[in-house]
Amino acid sequence: MQFSNVARGLFRGYRRITGSCSFRCVSEGVNYLSGCHSTGVLLSFKRHKSGGHGFPSVIGRDLLTLKDFNSDEIKYFLWTAADLKERIKNNKETVRLLEGKSAALIFQKRSTRTRVSTETGLALLGGHSVYLTDSDFHLGVSESTTDTGRVLSGFCDLILARVYQQKDLEDMANSATIPVISGLSEMYHPIQILADLMTLQEHFGSLHGRTVAWVGDGNNIIHSFMMAAPKFGMHLNIATPQGYEPDSEVTQFTKGLAQENKTSVDLTNDPREACLSADVIVTDTWISMGQEEEKAARLKSFAGYQVDHELMSLAKKEAVFLHCLPRKPEEVTDEVFESEQSLVWQEAENRKWTVMAVMTCLMQDYNPIHPMPNF
Repeated sequence: MQFSNVARGLFRGYRRITGSCSFRCVSEGVNYLSGCHSTGVLLSFKRHKSGGHGFPSVIGRDLLTLKDFNSDEIKYFLWTAADLKERIKNNKETVRLLEGKSAALIFQKRSTRTRVSTETGLALLGGHSVYLTDSDFHLGVSESTTDTGRVLSGFCDLILARVYQQKDLEDMANSATIPVISGLSEMYHPIQILADLMTLQEHFGSLHGRTVAWVGDGNNIIHSFMMAAPKFGMHLNIATPQGYEPDSEVTQFTKGLAQENKTSVDLTNDPREACLSADVIVTDTWISMGQEEEKAARLKSFAGYQVDHELMSLAKKEAVFLHCLPRKPEEVTDEVFESEQSLVWQEAENRKWTVMAVMTCLMQDYNPIHPMPNF
């Protein structure tokens, strides 16, 4: 049977709940019943069905990019993350929502925060993780990416993969019958931006109307910000050196999002211009894994892009600083990194609560028990 990517992911979710190969889709108020051997375009009822929390269910979905999720669905992830943090960290509750569940963690690229947050978070929820690197198997070499997705679907309940190529995530998700979560690719890092949004909401009390200044490379982090920030009514000022701008298709899509949500997305090659009156200044590594041979050229191109006291002084008085880590001195001065304006440690911790929320929501219709944060 040939499904669209969205319908395929939602079919998995329905099959997980019902154990049935038949499911009902709703489109324009019309019901369709399709069996396992039917063909045709299927629109999932999951986009229309709400759980007890009032938001659309996301059970069975893949999280490969926040482009695929609307504002309500992202808010549901963030609300769940805040609720789990309150229950487990602050109230010391035992919350075994994923008892007996297992996750395959595929890491082509090494990680501290993504690995530790996922393993410890899943353990807190009662689940078990299996860590896999290139020394365990060669993704797409000894076994195709699609076959890997099929095999792991028979062993585990979800897959989190940190890979070099977004296409590998898409191929795996197309063949897997369990949810696939991006732990990072060259194009997107969605679970990092969920942690950033959670951190900003905790600090400011709301996200709407805030201006985020990006200073650095047009990479996977800013791509993910671009897929989410306009949906919360946030403005983006993006400063990159010439030749290091965000992907043109991502930029075009984001400008459409901004127009739809009555926000702004401004691109410049002047970091001072981007930081002027911003609420948040964000940067990231200038040299990612696999770019080591470009180090000398990149350091030369990024001269003047270090976030220092001068850049921070151009932002609002109450502005804060974010960095997804690991950081290098050329990207941000110690003065800023260690200042009271820096939220990097809170941001890093929130990686755990947000990935826990994603795993929970993709597996069940979780109903948070604490009030929804103000977004």
